[in-house]
Amino acid sequence: MTSELEYSSVLTGAAFMFFEFKQVVMLKEQGLSDQEIRKKVVDENLFQHTKLSSLKRGFPSILRRVNVLDDTLRKIVIEDSIEAGKAINLYTILKTDRLFFEFLEEVVQEKFAFNSFILEKKDLNTYFAVKAEQNNNIANWTEATVQKLKQVYMKILLDAGILADKKSGELNRLVMDEQVKSHLVQIGEVQYVRVMGEY
Repeated sequence: MTSELEYSSVLTGAAFMFFEFKQVVMLKEQGLSDQEIRKKVVDENLFQHTKLSSLKRGFPSILRRVNVLDDTLRKIVIEDSIEAGKAINLYTILKTDRLFFEFLEEVVQEKFAFNSFILEKKDLNTYFAVKAEQNNNIANWTEATVQKLKQVYMKILLDAGILADKKSGELNRLVMDEQVKSHLVQIGEVQYVRVMGEY
């Protein structure tokens, strides 16, 4: 359950990273252990990152995401459409990052509920300001960390297909792959389907 997670700023080093996510899912499906996957990713530069430091910073988050998938979801990521895979990637980000989950729930879904389809800078600013008032950990983050998180949140929404245009802030409702949606509902993950705007 996401509400049991601590608030974290790890997304500053991870973003959506669908290509990397899919690579790790395929290695996991081959039966490799977490250690073996890490070694292979680093040794063979599977993510094709120019800097080893950015690869090493993003990898733990991606591995954490992949480890919340069951066999069915892993197979869909590998065998199905990119859209289905992206929806699953978004689900894993929501499942492993409480602050982002609450952002989608409290800001984006709130907008959809009132048929408002524009995400403004002030929406992000207000969200982080309110969270900083509610939580000491967030209150102690540097301005640079908060700015980076705001950028990453926008990028994730864009890559997931929820943000149609970064400049205008225009939002889209996510149309989820039926197979992904029904499987998530079946395994008791309705709250994530709801937050993704599909329930």
